[in-house]
Amino acid sequence: MTINRNYKLDITVALFYFFYFAMVGVFVIFMPKVLNDVGYSFSEIGKIYSASPFMRFLLPFIFKHFIPLTNRVYKISLIMTFLSTLLFFIALKSFWILFITVLIFGASMGAVLPFVETIALEYIGKERYGKVRLWGSIGFIAVAFVLAKVLSNANIAIIFLVVSSFLTMFFGLYLAKYNIENRDTKEEQKEDNKSFSLVKYWAFWASVFLFQFSFGGFYNFFTIYETSQGISLDVVSYLWIFGVLCEIVMLTFQGPLLAKYNLLTLLNIVTLSAVFRWLLLAFFPDNILIVALSQATHALSFALYYTVTISYVYTIYKQKKLAQQFLLGVGFGLGGALGSAVAGDIYNYSPNSLFLFESFIALLASILLFIHKKRKVDCVS
Repeated sequence: MTINRNYKLDITVALFYFFYFAMVGVFVIFMPKVLNDVGYSFSEIGKIYSASPFMRFLLPFIFKHFIPLTNRVYKISLIMTFLSTLLFFIALKSFWILFITVLIFGASMGAVLPFVETIALEYIGKERYGKVRLWGSIGFIAVAFVLAKVLSNANIAIIFLVVSSFLTMFFGLYLAKYNIENRDTKEEQKEDNKSFSLVKYWAFWASVFLFQFSFGGFYNFFTIYETSQGISLDVVSYLWIFGVLCEIVMLTFQGPLLAKYNLLTLLNIVTLSAVFRWLLLAFFPDNILIVALSQATHALSFALYYTVTISYVYTIYKQKKLAQQFLLGVGFGLGGALGSAVAGDIYNYSPNSLFLFESFIALLASILLFIHKKRKVDCVS
């Protein structure tokens, strides 16, 4: 019974990740170009794309002080994620309506993923986690490959966004029954969420913020940047796919790395890899082989980084869900929001300077990790 239950859970979580990250793929790879094609400036795109991560930043504070992340809130968030994608059909023509729509979309998505991550880490474990999480990468690849072939107008991209969000909601609602709320809520109430501290590990959290800040230019402008170099949209989509294939390889085989090496040691390595990744894009944007090499490092700077960070905060905080919320909020949230906004302004002024700037930011993130490790603050492997 336990084996069958775990097998069923693995499949459900895998399908959730598949459609969740297919939805992310539509939003990240294609919607910036759609917005550019319908007349939005680079600066406007950067500001619109700062809305979603900004909501991810606010959510942990809301859940810490006002609303607990319960089953009910999780289910409402899944439904709101789906409904917000429907709004894109009418929001596309107005900057402010679109901005508000993306705010709702970002807030809803931001409440969903940490809930599922906590379930995955609790029932599946960090060693097996990667083999289930890789289905999110496969979903990302699938939408990148298919949508690049059929994208002829904005509505097609939105249809893909709506369908993937509906299926995310479908499988996500099933996972609600695996919530560890009854046990964890009592433990977390004893610990008192108000005692949750970012200051104690300030260098780590600052590094997480800056690292995701450095991705602002990549997520929002990589497609635009590369197509402006004369590389076709098809080839750019293949570059996205290649990066995610490398991510899948890492997710498949990262288990032994996580078991053998200290989490902070791995974190230092993957953070440094981003410094070189952005330098390659800054100096060789029109060289497909070098750009492909930079995409290969996605295995480190996204796949391994993501697993290591969620595992690390899971070990150093007793408030598990809240810790995952803050990881997304500080990194993908505040870091992503400010990174997107600043990237838009830099790209508007000097496209060639964007990834040079991102490399410098990633270097600062790496330095902060060394400071964190030197202070020897709960260096738990």
